[in-house]
Amino acid sequence: MGLEHSLLSQGHRLVDLSDEPDLCIINTCTVTSGADHQSRQFIKRAAQGSRAVIVTGCFGELNREELERMPGEIRFVHNIEKQNIVNQIESITSSDTEGIALSLPSETFQGSKRSRQRSIVKVQDGCNYSCSYCAIPLARGRSRSLPLHEIIGKIIEYESMGYKEVVLTGIHLGTYGMDLSPQKGLSHLIEEILTRTAIPRIRLSSLEVREIDARLLDLFQDQRLCSHLHVPLQSGDDNILKSMNRLYSSQDFLRSVDEIFSRVPDIGLGTDVIVGFPGEGEVEFGNTRRILEFLPFSYLHIFPYSPRPKTRAALFPKQVPGNIKKERATELRALGEEKRRRFIRRHEGKILDFIVEGGADSGWSGTTGNYIKVMLVAAEELQPGMLVNGRIARTEKGEAAAEVIFWREPSQL
Repeated sequence: MGLEHSLLSQGHRLVDLSDEPDLCIINTCTVTSGADHQSRQFIKRAAQGSRAVIVTGCFGELNREELERMPGEIRFVHNIEKQNIVNQIESITSSDTEGIALSLPSETFQGSKRSRQRSIVKVQDGCNYSCSYCAIPLARGRSRSLPLHEIIGKIIEYESMGYKEVVLTGIHLGTYGMDLSPQKGLSHLIEEILTRTAIPRIRLSSLEVREIDARLLDLFQDQRLCSHLHVPLQSGDDNILKSMNRLYSSQDFLRSVDEIFSRVPDIGLGTDVIVGFPGEGEVEFGNTRRILEFLPFSYLHIFPYSPRPKTRAALFPKQVPGNIKKERATELRALGEEKRRRFIRRHEGKILDFIVEGGADSGWSGTTGNYIKVMLVAAEELQPGMLVNGRIARTEKGEAAAEVIFWREPSQL
């Protein structure tokens, strides 16, 4: 199971950093310079006083010397040994350690209040690709897949704990199973989950466009597989894509997205874009903007290019000034917001299903299978975990509201 579940099962309590924990476990990220900064600052905060700190994840993997220079009792655990952290706790701190602050950016944990409706199942780690801007393969190594029986066991256990949705994740999810013998692939994994578990919802995290084939798209006919894909574009300019070593062209991407929508018309489709990559001038940026305007994305994640140490792109000429990167990111984020609002408006009047989230005090909310976030009205009798049918009745200031028309108790799912 996940690190959180393992800690709880051994009698530890998960607390916030402000609650003075005995031990802090920090899973770091290095995908951008901003992620590096956040990881660095959190480690320093956690190490204040006499707290013991365990650091794992990609920032720690690539910055061991910096960690060793930081004051405090800080121990590093390699990514490949991350799941053994629980077994190492007694050797790191006192045997009666109880309160543990757990920072897991890739999961939905916040303090001691974690949603019981969605859980992360990491099925793959590492990456065999070599995008010129990315440091993650340096930290994670080659692709490694979790055996099928372990994944099924995790999902069945999460199901017994009350979770209603699992999100299948990986550093390079689309290569799942390529290192196993015999090779099976991501589509086979999903088919087995649909057959061997009863979890109400299965959601996929980011997938590369070249790894979405007809077999995978056929699986979206099963309503338990959420109609939602996140497919990174990164750039709409072919020269920039080549410089990034992305292994597809803009036309390849357009053809694939057209196939996705021909088979799954109401799918929610998100993407990632890097702006200000070395060599991106007005022409190259214009090519990216035109593709984003043309394609029916439901949301955009925009990242200004951030040079990562030890990557090829950090040494490329024609680095783009920071102010230009910021302007381009602002422009595309505004486009992304407009696309999100259009996607919601397209669904006004439609009846969709939601798993109830939030609470009565803050208002009930929900997320559709195709990744529309809504506020639920006429919902006095709801409880977290209910499977709800509702009609998207209106949008206010770009936000969706749904009128609940039918619900089932969590036990009926």
